[in-house]
Amino acid sequence: MTEIKDLSFEDAMKELEATVGKLEHGEATLEESIRLYERGAALRKHCDDVLRAAEERVEKITLAANGQPSGATTAEGL
Repeated sequence: MTEIKDLSFEDAMKELEATVGKLEHGEATLEESIRLYERGAALRKHCDDVLRAAEERVEKITLAANGQPSGATTAEGL
């Protein structure tokens, strides 16, 4: 199983959606359900962290008087 920290946001969301589907449809034993729930919680936290970091990057970008991006990040770094 892939380390959660190594997953892209999109891959983590796909896995989280699949995990929720398995839990909703009762496709797992009790023990498996607990493991799925734990991984799902970790996936959700990872997605929240990635989104928060992206929001912080966007907030750092401001437009200078000439309309060009300025600040810590440029368009090439996105």
